[in-house]
Amino acid sequence: MLPDAPIGRRALLAGAAATAASVGAAACSAPRREPVAEQPPAGQPPAGQPAAGPVGPVVHQPGIVSPPLPAVVLTAYDATAADRPALTRALRELARSVPAAVVTVALGASLFDGRYGLSRPRLLTTMPEFPGDVLDPSWCHGDVLVQAAATDARALRLPAIPGLRQRWRIDGFHPRDRGAGVRNLFGFREGAGNPEAADPALMNDLVWVQPGDGEPAWCTGGSYLAVRLIRLAMSSWEREPRDEQEQVFGRDRDTGAPLGQGDVDYAADPDGRRIALDAHVRRANPGTAESQRHRILRRGWSYRRGEDAGQIFTCYQRDVERGFAAIQQRLTGEALAKYLLPFGGGYYFVPAADRLSLG
Repeated sequence: MLPDAPIGRRALLAGAAATAASVGAAACSAPRREPVAEQPPAGQPPAGQPAAGPVGPVVHQPGIVSPPLPAVVLTAYDATAADRPALTRALRELARSVPAAVVTVALGASLFDGRYGLSRPRLLTTMPEFPGDVLDPSWCHGDVLVQAAATDARALRLPAIPGLRQRWRIDGFHPRDRGAGVRNLFGFREGAGNPEAADPALMNDLVWVQPGDGEPAWCTGGSYLAVRLIRLAMSSWEREPRDEQEQVFGRDRDTGAPLGQGDVDYAADPDGRRIALDAHVRRANPGTAESQRHRILRRGWSYRRGEDAGQIFTCYQRDVERGFAAIQQRLTGEALAKYLLPFGGGYYFVPAADRLSLG
């Protein structure tokens, strides 16, 4: 748990460095293993959301472009399946494991270590530590990640799956006491400025892997997923006056609108008089032609675990380095950082639904 005063965060980071951070850096930044020869997948597609793909119809997995449901469970697994057919059976079982939920299955970099003869997605690596992170190895990565979302948390009961051993699990929700719309525990709207998920051409540009991307053929129509588990300094935040909170985000807390502007226009505010230069919204997307290339499709939930409260941040993109990682580097030094402590998550690849059968 973060200390009450934001200034204590730096001491927390220093104190944790000898334990969680130093171990986390080794465990959460494992060296990339070389992929083996590609074995194209085969089999019938499970139920999913059909969409026009770049080389014929592609069935994308559900739970990506659709609006996020209010309850979610993210569970990471280590694969214990004896061979590739057993792993295929486990993945198929995951995809249909919670009939009342929307289930999305993703694969971590560590799955592509030669055990199952799978060709690694070209850009899939382990998530590194970014400035300000204190990663806990027990909350990082996993061979497989399943996201199960529903309107009612009581529907989210994942059974044990032969061939998979749970690594970590976290339950998320959308707060109902923070105002209208989907909001985080800090009271601000989630998803402001998100690209339009209902635009197939835009999703092909930003989210879905294309045939010319240099990926193994089985990756076409999939997407890279970044997950961040972030502890929030709630007591420190709640002591801040509203106008200070709005300056930190750069948005009006009630409406989500940019401060002092109908639309974001940083050229008209070069000195940060209306939206501070270190405001979250300005750092996340400074509105340049280059930053438009870095857009991601964001989804978020809150979590509470006793006195520990925070944010489950997920995002989808065609290229995780061009997307999430580029944005994360821009956020270094933002005003919001002193209220955040990222401690877990990982990078994953989400195959198209008709590629979940590994052959």
